[in-house]
Amino acid sequence: MERKSTVDAFGAVALTAFALHLAFNQVVIKVTAGGFSPVFAAGLRSAGAIFVLLLWMYLRGVSFRMPRAAWPWAVVSGLLFAFEFMCLYNALDVSTVSRSSVIFYSMPLWLALASVVFLPDERLTRRKVVGLALAFGGVVVALAERGGGQISWTGDILALCSALSWAGIVLVVRVTPLAHVPPEQQLISQVMISAPILLLLAPLFGPMLREVEAIHLWGMAFQIIGVASLGFLAWFWLMKRYPANSVASFSFISPVASVLLGWVLLGEEIAPSIWIALVLVAAGITLINRKPKAA
Repeated sequence: MERKSTVDAFGAVALTAFALHLAFNQVVIKVTAGGFSPVFAAGLRSAGAIFVLLLWMYLRGVSFRMPRAAWPWAVVSGLLFAFEFMCLYNALDVSTVSRSSVIFYSMPLWLALASVVFLPDERLTRRKVVGLALAFGGVVVALAERGGGQISWTGDILALCSALSWAGIVLVVRVTPLAHVPPEQQLISQVMISAPILLLLAPLFGPMLREVEAIHLWGMAFQIIGVASLGFLAWFWLMKRYPANSVASFSFISPVASVLLGWVLLGEEIAPSIWIALVLVAAGITLINRKPKAA
């Protein structure tokens, strides 16, 4: 596949659509929680994605063999994946989509900070420092807001843990032998490791089934097919086709869209400070990921 030097019109549309897709998924997770407990729902999603990915890999002729050197890191990635979505699903169960999304999509902030230690080649420029400061300020503003809506310190902390786990997965994939593994193998190892862990832990978090209705089943199908398998594969494809910095710069759309969708579709009450936090996080993410202009 030819790698583009810049994001063309197709790439811009595809990346924007994917960012909106992820934002809508936050609403779907929240709605699906009405029928399935959070950890059980996360486990079902991973379990279902296994079958979709196996079929995809078989039809596409993708090898199921992973290099031995990558196995330990695949396990680490799978454990982080399980922890990430256990935290995120619980966060969305006890808090609002808008609050959880602002904190969850601060991931590039934590990734940029970790990169200073683990990726020495990535310099901490003045632009990145400003971006880090803005994004961190946005997270602080979001955490400080305690009035109105569905507020939960537990939800805030879980969303933050989820963002940190997501950053950890990106680092593992970039600095370990997993970097040389096809994306399909990376993803299927994550869902195959996370599925049994989440399903075994689910009974510890209360009744696994709530008042299951058709909308919850459709929501679960959307998460399995549209997000956990084919959705993530589309993301990997875009990462291979376009420059990583350019792809990452579109990530600021997801928290903005998540807040708006939570407001429009779920009628969530959004305090003015959350809008401020959203602007700060989105601006920070944009600066962190913006590619410097050539001299």
